[in-house]
Amino acid sequence: MSAWGIVLIVLGVLALIILCASVRIVKQATAVVVERLGKYCKTLETGIHLVIPFFDRTSKPISLKEIVADFNPQPVITKDNVTMQIDTVVYFQITDAKLYSYGVDQPIRAIENLTATTLRNIVGELELDQTLTSRDTVNTKMRTILDEATDPWGIKINRVELKNILPPKDIRDAMEKQMRAERERREQILKAEGEKKSTILVAEGEKAAKILKAEADKEAKILAAEAEKATKIAEAEGESKAIDLINKSNPVPAYVTLQGFEALKKLADGQSTKIIVPSEIQNVTGLLASITETIKTDKPEGKKKSGKGE
Repeated sequence: MSAWGIVLIVLGVLALIILCASVRIVKQATAVVVERLGKYCKTLETGIHLVIPFFDRTSKPISLKEIVADFNPQPVITKDNVTMQIDTVVYFQITDAKLYSYGVDQPIRAIENLTATTLRNIVGELELDQTLTSRDTVNTKMRTILDEATDPWGIKINRVELKNILPPKDIRDAMEKQMRAERERREQILKAEGEKKSTILVAEGEKAAKILKAEADKEAKILAAEAEKATKIAEAEGESKAIDLINKSNPVPAYVTLQGFEALKKLADGQSTKIIVPSEIQNVTGLLASITETIKTDKPEGKKKSGKGE
């Protein structure tokens, strides 16, 4: 092989090496900053790019995906002088690779320090109870402040979350006692309400039972009165019909005499202590005649009584 052949082979190998060195492949969701002779030249996005070897220098791939930064707990003093340990989680995303590369040195550390100072400023204006119940307010204020501060660095703060809030041990003990007392108070209230409802239901049940019993007694008395009324009407009608039949049949003296004795027997068995006998009746015949006249006289009165009964 001649010298020219060797030179051509070497030149070809060098050209291949230079070509390979000039090719840059940028992956998805990443960016590469190119400096030419130490000065910013351009930003390479996803795809294949060519750079000038020995003149252009490329940075490490910068991730454009959302990044989660979990920072260590920071001591924070509230408005009522309670020192708490609060750790935060910041979700951010690089939107400009150039600003991220040249905006600030150690961007993550800068965000951590900025988060700590902002948290102290916000919590310092709140009392302990407000801090524990206003997480959303604190998160929103911190996100707004951090987003404005990191905008010149090419960073966008998407969310800020307070991960843990740890008050001092004595404060936690007092809070646990307070919560226990609150739970006991709620238990007593629920128990009292249950007893109240139970008493009301029992009283309503007794009231309903008394009302039903009174209505039943009333209906029973009404039915008994109607039955007694019907009985008296039936008896009166029966007596009236019996008298009518006797009068229509023209009873013989013997029957009238027998009925007279029955009437005297009933009078004797009654509660009356005196029996008035007409003075003009001197014998049995006069007595029977008197009873006969009495039966005839009682006929219209029986009808009147029957009419009143009806």
